[in-house]
Formats: sequence, structure tokens, C-alpha cells
Amino acid sequence: MVTLLSKTLVGLVALFFVVWGVRFYFTPDAMAQAFSVVPTGIAGLATVRGDLGGAFLATGVFAALGVWKGAAHWLWSAIIVIGAIAVGRIVGFVVDGTDPMTIMPFVVELVFIAMLWFGVRRLGVSA
Repeated sequence: MVTLLSKTLVGLVALFFVVWGVRFYFTPDAMAQAFSVVPTGIAGLATVRGDLGGAFLATGVFAALGVWKGAAHWLWSAIIVIGAIAVGRIVGFVVDGTDPMTIMPFVVELVFIAMLWFGVRRLGVSA
């Protein structure tokens, strides 16, 4: 039962990040607006697609590979990417302050990290 829950949680994280990564690739204007980013011209849209879309897609692939291959290093890779993003938010909290629009994504990132960490601990995947 715990293994099924772990696989489900990690699978949901993978699905979320893959879907959102693809959305960044194909609807960068809408995704930029949803993330309060203002891309400037073609270069800005390329940054939204490449940096945000790429980070989301890679994180989703790392999580999916962790479940599929049963290898913890893939889950740790996803945790590190999301953790780095969360650390960036903490820097923003210290430097810029907080806003209600910044708290929820931070909490969601912490939840994703917890779900992936649970997967590492419960799936018995190799290091």
C-alpha cells in the first residue's frame, strides 16, 4: 500500500511538471502571464520556453525516471531542481519581502519536495 502511494505521489509530481513544461513550450505567453513574468519580444518568449519550460520538463522527466527505473538519483535530481527554485524564493523573501502571490508557489514547492522525498524513502529505490 505504501509503495502504491509513493508511486502515485511521485507520478503526480512527474505528470504536473511534464504537463506544465510542455505548456511553457507551446503557450509561453499564457504561462508567462500565469507566473507573473513579462517576456520582451522573441528573446523573452525563448527564455520562457527554454528556461522555465526546460526546468519544468526536466524535473518531470527526472521524477518519472525515478519511479520507472527505481533509481533514487533521478528523484534526488528533481528534488535538487525544485529545492534550488525554493531557495531562490527565500532569497526573494529576504531581499524583496513577501506577497500573497509568492507564498503559495513556495508552499507548493515544499510539498513537491516532500512528495519526492517520500518516494525516495518509501520506494526502496537504489542510490
